[in-house]
Order: sequence, then C-alpha cells, then structure tokens
Amino acid sequence: MTAIVALIGRPNVGKSTLFNRLVGKKLALVDDRPGVTRDRREGDATLGHLRFKVIDTAGLEEADKDSLAGRMRAQTETAIAQADVVVFMIDARLGLTPMDQPFADLVRRSGKPVILLANKAEGKKGADGIIDSYSLGLGDPVPFSAEHGEGTADLLEALVPFIPDEPEEEEEDPWADVPAEVADEDDNPDRPLRVTIIGRPNAGKSTLVNRIIGEERLLTGPEAGITRDTISVDWEWRGRKVKLFDTAGMRKRARIEEKLEKLSVADSLRAIRFAEVVVVLLDATIPFEKQDLTLVDLTEREGRAVVIGLNKWDLVADKQGLLAELKEKANHLLAQVRGVPIVPLSGLAGEGIDRLMQAVFSAYEVWNRRVSTARINRWLEGVLSAHPPPAVAGRRIKIRYMTQAKARPPTFALFGNQLEHLPISYVRYLVNNLREGFDLPGTPIRLHRRGGQNPYDKERKG
Repeated sequence: MTAIVALIGRPNVGKSTLFNRLVGKKLALVDDRPGVTRDRREGDATLGHLRFKVIDTAGLEEADKDSLAGRMRAQTETAIAQADVVVFMIDARLGLTPMDQPFADLVRRSGKPVILLANKAEGKKGADGIIDSYSLGLGDPVPFSAEHGEGTADLLEALVPFIPDEPEEEEEDPWADVPAEVADEDDNPDRPLRVTIIGRPNAGKSTLVNRIIGEERLLTGPEAGITRDTISVDWEWRGRKVKLFDTAGMRKRARIEEKLEKLSVADSLRAIRFAEVVVVLLDATIPFEKQDLTLVDLTEREGRAVVIGLNKWDLVADKQGLLAELKEKANHLLAQVRGVPIVPLSGLAGEGIDRLMQAVFSAYEVWNRRVSTARINRWLEGVLSAHPPPAVAGRRIKIRYMTQAKARPPTFALFGNQLEHLPISYVRYLVNNLREGFDLPGTPIRLHRRGGQNPYDKERKG
C-alpha cells in the first residue's frame, strides 16, 4: 500500500505551500492569512524517487471541541491517525511559540515516526528558529523552504526510511491542464465518474458527501461558508467508481470581495469544468433563488450534465405538492435544460441518496448519447414540414440536413443557406424538438449552424 505522509503544524507555517510543491500542482488554496485550510486534502506526491500520499491539514489550535476550530483539529487528529509518518512543521523565521510545544507532544504521543521540518528557513532570519526547535525533542530539524524548494534533498533523505520504493505509475489527475474536449474523449470504463456538487453557502454539500461515503470526511457545521478548498473523495456505487468533488458555496458575484473567497470560487469553477455530472444542490426550504438559477445556467454553459438535488427535504411539510410545483417551476425557469432530473433528498437524514446516484448515472448516459445521421434527418423532415423556417428579405432560409458532431454534451451541426439569419426562436424550436424526439432530457444541447458557400460569390472566393 502507498505510504501516507501527514503535514501537521500551527496555522500559517506553510503546510499548503509544501503540499502544492509535493503534488506538483496548485491544488490547495494559499494565502498570507492564517487558517485558510480547513478540510484535510489528500494528493499523490512525488519527491525524487519516492511516491506517496500526502495529507494537507488545518492548522492546530487550542479550542473547544464543538467550535469550528475544534472540529478542524479533530480532522487533523484523524490525519495523524491515518499517517505512516508525520511531518511536523514550524516557522523558522518566527521561531517557537507557546503553541508549538503542546502540539509537538500530541504528535509524539501518536506513536508515529515524526520528521521536524523548519520551514521558511531561507536566509539568515531562520537560523535562530532552527536552533530553538531542538527543544521540542523531535530530533534534528530539517531546514526547508516550501516557497523556494530549498532543502528538498534533506527532506527526501529524512523520508526514505519510512517510505518503500514503488514503481512509478501514471495516475489520472482530475485537474490535469488539458482542454475539456480532450478529456471528454476518454471512455475508459475503469475511470471513475467525476461528479461535482455545487450550491449556495450552507446548502448542505459537505453533509451530503459525508453521508454518501459513510464517514465524517469533510468539515460540517451550522456556520455558512465552512468549505474553502475543493476536496475530492473516491467512492464506489453499485460497483461503479465515482470521484466526488465537494466545493465551496458560491454567492452572487457582487458580494464576493475578499481575495480568499475569490480563490475558493475559482477552485469551484474549475471543479465544474472538469466534472462530467454536476449536482446543483438547492435548499428545499428556499429553492430556486436567483443564485441557484445562475449556477444551473453556469453548468449548462460549461456543457456538463446537470442534476438538481433538493436538500433538507425532511423539513418540508407538503412533499408531493411542493415537488410538483418545483418541477413545473424548473421547466419554466430553466428552459435551457428542460426536463432536468430533480431529486428530493436529505443529506442529514441520509434519504434519497440512492435516487440521486441513479439520476446522476442516467444524466451521464443522456450526456453521452449519440444519434445516427439517418434518424436525425428523418426527424428533420417532419420538423421542417410542420414548421418551415421563415423567409428573410423575401428569400426563404433553406435547411438541407443535420448530423451529430459529438456527444458530451450532444452537439449537432445544421447545414443550409442563410443560416446566420435563422431567428433564435427557431433555433430554440429545433433544440426543444431534438430534446423530445431523441429523449435528451435535462442535458445541454449545442446546435451549430454551417452555411453553404455560394460558388458564384466572387468576394468569398477571393
């Protein structure tokens, strides 16, 4: 099994910066303020010839166990329990603080091998802090700079005794910087389905993910906006591999002022772009707020399959009446994804999770659906005869044929003359009929117009 290395220390000692360096990508949010990281984040790390799993954790603080800081500390203690080796980090420039000694004792009591890492040790300012760190009783400190990569060889040497050599393997990275079109062509059946859960703050996204996987993996609580980083979790549903992405709550853009929240939202947007199915989680007690509609529209524009989850359904009195009302409202307000699956559920009570996953895989199947050109053009004949395209400047727009260019999402190419003058209302007519004619409920549909070139048009030939 792959060795696990946990990064432990006070807030703002550089754990997330080191995490990003080890995984080779800027996955964890980094900011000058302390306490940015809240959930524990896992990643596949490489250091020299070593391959291991690294866990970034929240900064250790003394706090009541029921407070937010206390719950963050519990997540960190879980990471220590899972780890094969603990990297205890201090800020060499700041030196030891009263908080370092009790936390060093906590790590020592765990019984796990400990590597003392004196971060921010570049230059002369860190020398005193390195000397002071011997008093922690954790052995010789490793001078390091996570920002600049200084001391990498020393850290490698310290880790070697605890991490067995493994053959290097190519593993899929959900944040690989490749165009979405390239990623969409990957049809490997063993690859996990990427499902991103988005919603307004306090919609219950982390609670739902915890209930789905059956453990308290993500930090939850009554406070809005707890989640900051996008956290991925591997799971399996009925033998199908799933990679779930929990994201930070997204408020209206006008309300986002702080740099940290902007980084969190950017991370959430990236999770949407690399997803295959996006679950937009709504609070059933206040559904279809303007921001909910904006998030569904954003997902449709990114071309991802959409499922709407109505969370906190256990708090609703008239369940049947409200569900019928919301489905009707969705068809009216979300015409661009008409027929989108709407699943009532309760992340807290664990209700409706099976229905949600059935809807997710059904939406994924529709998103991948392909239709033969012969079927499309038989359908097109009937649609055109029932409602011919309008005339423009006395000349009727001619539609010759249509074909499906690609799936994920279903994308169709329409060929004919003067298609640039085709009214948007007629395009909507074609898209709605495509959705009904080929059973494509709720998925984004793209319709590209491609006009024929006039061979007698000298300007175009030139």
